[in-house]
Amino acid sequence: MYRQHFGLKFNPFDKEISTDKLYASQDMKELDSRLKYMLDNRGICLIVGEPGCGKSIGLRKLTENLNRSLYKHCYLALTTLTVKEFYQAMASLLGETPAYKKFSLFNQIQNCIENLYYEQRITPVIIIDEIHMAPMSILDDIRLLFNFKIDSANPFVLILAGQPQIRNRLALNTCYPLRQRISIRYSMQGLSMEETADYCLSRIKIAGCINEVFSPSALNAIHTISGGFPRNINNIAVSSLMYATVRKMLTVDEEVVYQANIETGV
Repeated sequence: MYRQHFGLKFNPFDKEISTDKLYASQDMKELDSRLKYMLDNRGICLIVGEPGCGKSIGLRKLTENLNRSLYKHCYLALTTLTVKEFYQAMASLLGETPAYKKFSLFNQIQNCIENLYYEQRITPVIIIDEIHMAPMSILDDIRLLFNFKIDSANPFVLILAGQPQIRNRLALNTCYPLRQRISIRYSMQGLSMEETADYCLSRIKIAGCINEVFSPSALNAIHTISGGFPRNINNIAVSSLMYATVRKMLTVDEEVVYQANIETGV
C-alpha cells in the first residue's frame, strides 16, 4: 500500500536487497577491508556487533563474491550444539559424510581442510555465526580443531561472528589460547547520523521515488531511535511510511517517525 502511495517500485528497505546495491557505510567498508585481509593471509577473525548492525549482510556479501575456484565457504549458524554435533556439522559442510566417533570426526575435518588447501589449492572459508551462544567446550575445541602442523600453518580462513558478550567469554583464562590465535578483530559501530540520512534517501531514490519523502528532522529521529543499526533503520522507515500512507501524508516528518514507533513498538 505505501509503495503505491509514494511511487516506489519495490520495498527500498527490504533485507533481501542484492549485495551490489548495499549502502557503502564506513562500517561496511572497514568490515570489507578486514575480510579481504583474511582471504589473503588466512587464520582466525572475530567480528562483533549488536543484533542488526550488519554482520550478516557483510558476511553474505563476502560469500557471494568469493571466487569458487579459489575458495570454499561453509556457514554454520551456531546455537546450542554439543561438541560432537558441532564436529558433525563441520564435516557435513565440508562435504564429508560425518564419522561416528569424535576422534574420527576430528581427523576427518582436519584432513578435508588440508586436502582442499594443499592438494586442490582451495582455501576453506568457514564462518561460525552466533558464536556468543557457543558453550565453552566448543570454544575450546575450536582452538584444537584449527591447529595445523603444530600451530605453524593456517590452511583456512575461520570467521567467528557474534554479539558483544563474546568478548567476556574470550576474556576468561580458559579461552586465552583461542584469544591468542585471533589475528583480526572488528567491532561494528552502525551508521553515523549523516550516513543514516544518506542511507534512507539513497534507498528511496533507488526504489524509483524522486520526491523528498523524509524530512531532515525525520531522518534525525530515525537515527536516534535506531541507534544507527541498519535492521532497526529499515523497520522504523517502513513503519513510518505505512503510518504516513494511512494518513494520506506525502512527507514523513519527525512526528510521524515517533508515532509510528510508538504504535508498532519497533
